[in-house]
Amino acid sequence: MSRDAEIYVLLTDTGTLFTRTIKWFTKDPMNHASIAFDRDLNEVYSFGRKNPNNPFFAGFVKEDVRSEFFEHSTCALYRCTVSHGAYMNIRTQIHHMEQNSELYKYNLLGMLGIMFNIEMKREHAYFCSQFVASVFEQGGVSLVNKPSLFVRPGDLENTAMLELVYHGKLHSYTGCKEMQATGTFQTA
Repeated sequence: MSRDAEIYVLLTDTGTLFTRTIKWFTKDPMNHASIAFDRDLNEVYSFGRKNPNNPFFAGFVKEDVRSEFFEHSTCALYRCTVSHGAYMNIRTQIHHMEQNSELYKYNLLGMLGIMFNIEMKREHAYFCSQFVASVFEQGGVSLVNKPSLFVRPGDLENTAMLELVYHGKLHSYTGCKEMQATGTFQTA
């Protein structure tokens, strides 16, 4: 008998010029999506900046949500319960991407495609929400009812597949592990 496992989807708004521009187009409150394998957000992956000072040098990244870049971020953390097989498949995909990170690029053209409803698929290229939706889909879990090339962070916020765990300042969540362990922190 295989047990279910949990994977987390972290949506953030860092408030940078790049995310404010995305927000202007999408009207979504959160404009960056990541996958986390633990509730403490120690293992978080996405497609984003490789250098915090340069939004155009981007690709597959393991994110440190406790870094200065995320210091003033607002977030929404969601839990998704999946089968053990789906969990292992998603983990394997992420591991492969991490081992071959030099192959992966940020799909800026794909983001532009969303605005004009044009499919802009590029091999080994993803934008953050496309990455999240695609990895789940390839793992056998469909989060939204649309192609991953058109998935925005707002679509992830509004899917019944995800259960809201926390909404608020990311620093408040990641900075209070003792309260998380005792269950005394504020959740949504």
